[in-house]
Amino acid sequence: MPKLDERLKAVARQIRCRVHADIGSDHGHLLKALLLTGRIERGIAIENKQPPFDHSRRTLSGLDAEVRLADGLHGLQADEADSLSLCGMGGELITRILDTFPRRVPSNLVLQPNRRVDTVRRWGLRRCFHLVDEQIVGDRRQYVILRFEQNESDADPAYDGLDREAAELFGPRLIQRWEPDFVKTLSDEHCYLRAFPRLTDESRVRLDAISRLLDLDRDQS
Repeated sequence: MPKLDERLKAVARQIRCRVHADIGSDHGHLLKALLLTGRIERGIAIENKQPPFDHSRRTLSGLDAEVRLADGLHGLQADEADSLSLCGMGGELITRILDTFPRRVPSNLVLQPNRRVDTVRRWGLRRCFHLVDEQIVGDRRQYVILRFEQNESDADPAYDGLDREAAELFGPRLIQRWEPDFVKTLSDEHCYLRAFPRLTDESRVRLDAISRLLDLDRDQS
């Protein structure tokens, strides 16, 4: 993928469709890579500030892409795109954008929140978007990339048989795979949180959820 860091390469690998919209495209590199590699036929970049809008226009010049100056889903009509990406924002902002015009949200989503990933997972459960894949990318700074598909069923099978609270916090697909790097991340956070004499309510919930996951792993070993 040209001009993409590992985070956006992982995002790009989750996208293959006819028309893809990227909200907050910054320099437009994700759409350019998708177009040049044939993963999409047409791109729509949406920016709410002039400088990144201008950057994206330069990057996407000569390609089958349109750059729009608009705030989130204000710049997209219903059924105009087959899939949508939102990357590099907080989970609360991502869900707020998606909830502004729910009928304009395509049936396929790739979301990369920088924080509060649990908020995005809970949005998917609330809006009947099933979590079909999630990945962790990066070493020192880790990014979670989520792919959702809209489904008529309220019940997302990704959460079947799992500790629901722990799965919302740390990812049902990641828990199912239980890969060594993921387990190490949980163990490191567990040690970090246990070192504090006092914890916020949110941190206590995370610590308790990690403890349950690690205890279950030991019981099954």
